[in-house]
Amino acid sequence: MTKHIALLRGVNVGGSARIAMKDLRGLFTDMGFEAVQTYLQSGNVVFGTAGTASATDTPGAPDTSGARRPRPAELAARIEQRIADDLGVSVTVLLRTGDSLARTLAANPYLGREDDPAKLHVTFLAEAPTAEQAARLEVPAGETGVFTLVGDEIHLHVPDGYGRTKLNNTFIERRLGMRATTRNWKTVTALHKLATGD
Repeated sequence: MTKHIALLRGVNVGGSARIAMKDLRGLFTDMGFEAVQTYLQSGNVVFGTAGTASATDTPGAPDTSGARRPRPAELAARIEQRIADDLGVSVTVLLRTGDSLARTLAANPYLGREDDPAKLHVTFLAEAPTAEQAARLEVPAGETGVFTLVGDEIHLHVPDGYGRTKLNNTFIERRLGMRATTRNWKTVTALHKLATGD
């Protein structure tokens, strides 16, 4: 079984896209996913799919049972469509795996300089930005926060707190021209533990 993490953008935040986690778990289970768990109320779902995967696996290739594993974009699109059809909510779903979250945890450049995990966040991007897109990401004047782009994720260090930074999800989406969703460090760590059973 391959463990995935579905990160739903904007769920139960600011009064929009209201989804009960019980309904979300039921939907994922009805879709045939295994070991479905939710974390907090902000749209984090850990679930399993049949077959195994490794860092060298080719998405869309047959798994050990001979069944074709869906590509991440295909899987995310299926989930988005079911949420729209069954729950009447239009959301963006970004997928990660337990292995990819392990790489996220290892890649954070700010762990050694910040003792308070509440000031560390990760913005998960729909795809890795091009060099041209990445060049549009600049720290605004007067901003105390900093960021580091690593593939399809942005690590944030916000000394004044995420609620006061200009480097928020809306800013990043506008600069890159793509969908994104942000989680605090505690949530990223907890999702990795759920996905790996640690």
